[in-house]
Amino acid sequence: MKLPHRRQLLHLAAGAAALPALPRIARAQAYPSRPVRIVVGVGAGGAPDIVARLIGQWLSERLGQPFIVENRPGASTNIATEAVVRAPPDGHTLLHATLANMYNEALYPKLSFNFIRDIAPISSILRAPFVMVVNPAFPAKTVPEFIAFAKANPGKINMASSGTGNLSHLAGEMFKVMAGVDIVHVPYRSAPLAITALMASEVQVVFDPIGTSIEHVKAGKLQALAVTTAARAPLLPDIRPLAEFVPGYEASGWQGFGAPRNTPVGIVERLNREINASLADPTLNGRLASFGGAVPIETPADVSRFINEETEKWGKVIRAANIKLE
Repeated sequence: MKLPHRRQLLHLAAGAAALPALPRIARAQAYPSRPVRIVVGVGAGGAPDIVARLIGQWLSERLGQPFIVENRPGASTNIATEAVVRAPPDGHTLLHATLANMYNEALYPKLSFNFIRDIAPISSILRAPFVMVVNPAFPAKTVPEFIAFAKANPGKINMASSGTGNLSHLAGEMFKVMAGVDIVHVPYRSAPLAITALMASEVQVVFDPIGTSIEHVKAGKLQALAVTTAARAPLLPDIRPLAEFVPGYEASGWQGFGAPRNTPVGIVERLNREINASLADPTLNGRLASFGGAVPIETPADVSRFINEETEKWGKVIRAANIKLE
């Protein structure tokens, strides 16, 4: 048998000596290798900010690097989204996305980015219903009664929202189209102002996030006619879905995570696994469910389909209602 040449032996020995170092090198290069930014398009203290911090804390503990929330409010989340679109696609800058990212394309025709093209979906985190609420003094006590009253009094019912072009407005516009009623949109600067106007009977109906109206409903200050999701909401189990009266109606807030396009598939899939593990954790799941919605466990492909469907749906609503932002 031919023995290795001395030079070959030295080469093999050097290679063998290097082998124990390989796992250390791999660990040093593994994701994440430094702190990760989670960019949130609203200010601190809002529901998206809280949800992002809960998930960020979980990821920090699981992946061994800080996941730091960075609030970049403004322009209906567009400022935050653009910051992530322009970030390196290495998984160290993530976007906490909301439903606004899906309908902003129709509201802002001159955006410098395209959400579907430029953000890689990672996971869904939360889908939360809105609730159709009226003042208890309003004569209609059910959705069919409301529709009948609206048809008998076209243009005489005022619908408040927390601002033109947000989901409380769009949910109402979709109801108008699908129910065939003529009601007048009255935008306010915030959800609390819209609800205050409703309780004072200055307006007659609001499509409000369930988390901000439920205490008023329980206290009898507002009357819930329906929830906007296809199924009943755990926080208001006795309130029927609007779809039972207006077939096909569905509107829900959404929160999820995304990354710049071209982020390696392995990083996206790892983040998806870790986030889904957090959603399956009973403690964290319970905290997220306190916002009144479902906690979906989905693949990036599932999230991509949802984003495409919702973008198309809300684009149609915006165009049908001719909603323009000044």
